Amino acid sequence: MTAGTLRRAALLLVSGAAVVFGVIGASGCGSGGHAKQTTLSLQREDLVATSKALEGATAEVAAEVAATKAAWPLVANGLSPGLGAAGEAKIAASARLAASLKLPSLFGELRATRLTGPAASIAGVFRSFAGLSGRGWQMIQYALNIERSGPRAAASFARRNVALYIESVYDAHFALAQIGKKLLAGWEKLGGPGAFGGLLPRAEVERLAGVYSEANYRLHPHGGVKLGS
Repeated sequence: MTAGTLRRAALLLVSGAAVVFGVIGASGCGSGGHAKQTTLSLQREDLVATSKALEGATAEVAAEVAATKAAWPLVANGLSPGLGAAGEAKIAASARLAASLKLPSLFGELRATRLTGPAASIAGVFRSFAGLSGRGWQMIQYALNIERSGPRAAASFARRNVALYIESVYDAHFALAQIGKKLLAGWEKLGGPGAFGGLLPRAEVERLAGVYSEANYRLHPHGGVKLGS
């Protein structure tokens, strides 16, 4: 084989390899782009479903928050044993509504694990709110009852730890008040009006963001009681 023939053979091999690798690279890019679009579509579907779940929960959430705001001044700076019947009734109402708050089925333990993107974060925050508020108010009511009529040792323990329960209630509603921001940020991140169209228009997102906001759901003042006081 002459030197010219060898050179032509080498060029053919190089050209063939370039074509093969070019096809592979193009195929890889196309596959990656398709996978990305599939992921975005799924995240958008989940966010639309999440917005509907939040809408369905607004009445129950509003009732729980109203009861909590009515009782919060009675406990924010510590649990007083002299609350009176009216004060105890407010705490009992908060405990009852927080405990009976139903998670939207989409945010339940099994379904929430399948959510993707911003929807997964929102579901986690809502679950945190429901759990912290329910447990916090339940334990505040227990502390009140045990301090009034329970054994001295149990009453002392409840008094030392009541700050944790009060802080749980505050943290629950602080978390709830962040959901609107998360919803709006997630909607914008996933493409906004161009991506969602009529499935989740801006006006609807902004309305829900206004409902699940600090203006509506954050408690004031921040709890002032210290652990062990």
